[in-house]
Amino acid sequence: MNALPIIVGALCVIAIAYRYYSAFLAAKVLALDDSRPVPSQTMYDGHNYYPTNKWVLFGHHFAAISGAGPLIGPVLAAQFGFLPGLLWLVIGVCLGGAVHDFMILVASVRRRGKSLAEIARTEISPLSGLVAGLAILFIVVIALAGLGLVVVNALAESPWGTFTVGFTIPLALLMGLYMYRFRKGRIGEASAIGVAGLFVAVIVGGWVAESPWAASFTFSRNTITLLMAGYGFVASVLPVWMLLCPRDYLSSYLKIGTVAFLILGVILVHPSLNMPALTPFVHGGGPVIPGKVYPFVFITIACGAISGFHALIASGTTPKMISKESDARVIGYGGMLMEGVVGVVALIAATSLFPGDYFAINTAQGTDAQKSAYVRMVDAHSGEGFDMQPKEIDRLEAESGEKNLRGRTGGAVTLALGIAKIFDGVPGLRGLMKYWYHFAIMFEALFILTTIDTGTRVARFLVGEFLGRFHPRLEEPTWMPGAVLTTALVVAGWAAFIWSGSISTIWPMFGIANQLLSAVALCVATTVIINSGKARYSWTTILPLSFVATTTLVAGWESITDIFWPLAQRADTAAQGYVNTTLTAILMAASVIILADSVRRWTRGSRGQETGAKIRLADAGETA
Repeated sequence: MNALPIIVGALCVIAIAYRYYSAFLAAKVLALDDSRPVPSQTMYDGHNYYPTNKWVLFGHHFAAISGAGPLIGPVLAAQFGFLPGLLWLVIGVCLGGAVHDFMILVASVRRRGKSLAEIARTEISPLSGLVAGLAILFIVVIALAGLGLVVVNALAESPWGTFTVGFTIPLALLMGLYMYRFRKGRIGEASAIGVAGLFVAVIVGGWVAESPWAASFTFSRNTITLLMAGYGFVASVLPVWMLLCPRDYLSSYLKIGTVAFLILGVILVHPSLNMPALTPFVHGGGPVIPGKVYPFVFITIACGAISGFHALIASGTTPKMISKESDARVIGYGGMLMEGVVGVVALIAATSLFPGDYFAINTAQGTDAQKSAYVRMVDAHSGEGFDMQPKEIDRLEAESGEKNLRGRTGGAVTLALGIAKIFDGVPGLRGLMKYWYHFAIMFEALFILTTIDTGTRVARFLVGEFLGRFHPRLEEPTWMPGAVLTTALVVAGWAAFIWSGSISTIWPMFGIANQLLSAVALCVATTVIINSGKARYSWTTILPLSFVATTTLVAGWESITDIFWPLAQRADTAAQGYVNTTLTAILMAASVIILADSVRRWTRGSRGQETGAKIRLADAGETA
């Protein structure tokens, strides 16, 4: 099938959803009012609370929420064919993900920029607030492991990719020192240096890969894990202006520019989708995701359709910078729609590969047993209309400059090849496949590392808040011993998952954790709507909540019984199996507790005059 009607159709549906459904939510459900003071005005401090132009803030918000999920999730879900993922991306983002982000953003803006856990505490109950806080900490660590594994699999044994991504770290440090020490305020000059440096990194990386220096930048999977853990630790402990901010700022150029060019490339090249609408693996047994299309396509897609991680951003930095309430529509609803578009483009890039090449790349083939299992799978599932014999992989290896593409699981390599094929098909840009491939690897790695360094810092603060109950100084973010200890605990947690896990075990747990957090956020949003006296509109959040909660709990149960618990019964994977089973069960229990607590709150009936008076007093306090 040709990709042109798919991309055009998806863009049209998403545009219609923004024009009409977001307008309905803004006017009827949330009743946005620009005359209502916002935290950036009432609590202005020039540091965290700062009124920001909506387009600048849109860029910041999009850079913060757009990690690897919308890139990797759709690529892994391509195992089931292009149709299930496409439907969930378009429908889910319009009716679920964008509503989720929009509602939580406005709820936080109207509560002085409070966090999701704090909103749950005040709107539902103290129990829900406590459970949500603990669940968030678990989810952040698991999410970082899932995203970090993608980088590890992409850079292992790849000197070009390792050099290119590694070069961006001193480049970001140089930008930070340039903007804040050498030539303060010269952001334009630093930006020019950074963007030029990105292209230099890709070109020089090619020279390094073909030189005697290649061995110095060729690392195993475990070594890459240790190096990334070291980076995450340093980025979290160093002052935010020195590495974290300039890297995020640098990656925002790459993110927005590459996404726009990808959309244009798909429209110009309109590649054929060689993956069928549905594959035999919709019934389960796939090499990428072992489960069936329901419920696993929904937790595999994850961030491209709806993401609980976004609730942490929508109730974190963004609400403290909103200039007026109406800006929340384009930032909250519109920002998530943009991420949905990224997911659709990633799905198109992955399904443009032939099935045989896709599965050769995404099936583990590191041992003789794995290679034999792969051959048996190819023989068993190849048939009319679905040929699993590799077709272009030898040509792709030669043109991409990679020595071996087989068994490069994780989705990053697949997506990079799909992107490179699209760019290589643009008139005037042919013959540069190896540069497009490694540019795409850098693009993906920067996407993910932005989430890893920011997420590690967020998790460090969460751990500090918890341990601060036992030692108050640990809660102080500027106390270096506390910063080192809490960061080390967080990094050790997600690095251990990467070290012992695989994409088929970590990604389902990441998807479950992320979707359960979105269910928690939708519980909070529904409660906010009902508590504000607009219960008749609560269907806008109950509808996606019902689907996401049911689907994710089913996926959690099947992951435990079919994936994690069997691992616990094997001596070589027992520890991993028990840990994955326990954490998934804890997250499911936390979500059920919050859901039950929310339903109890909803069915209590009218909150009475006392509660209504409390709301009015709270509103009066915000407007004072």
